Amino acid sequence: MDAVLHALADESRRTLLGILRDHPASAGELAEAIPIARPGVSRHLRVLREAGLVDVRREAQRRIYSLRPEALIEVDEWLAEYRVLWQSRLDALHTEIARGKKART
Repeated sequence: MDAVLHALADESRRTLLGILRDHPASAGELAEAIPIARPGVSRHLRVLREAGLVDVRREAQRRIYSLRPEALIEVDEWLAEYRVLWQSRLDALHTEIARGKKART
């Protein structure tokens, strides 16, 4: 999970994942979509690949990258604990706001 969190910590890598969420793309297409030189995009893609967040396949001379959403399951499960905590706090806040509105009417 540490490698996934490290990969997600960078805004450029999150942008690349957002593009790949919509459709597979070549390294060249990804480089055109963000304001980073192609070698930088390649480095980011390597980090994403090593974290298990993307797959790569060769098509002739091109490398096509695609998202591996299952790599996010462990992070999602870890975050679920915090989601429950915040949801209960937000529910309590909603209840207090509703009580305040009733008291004013």
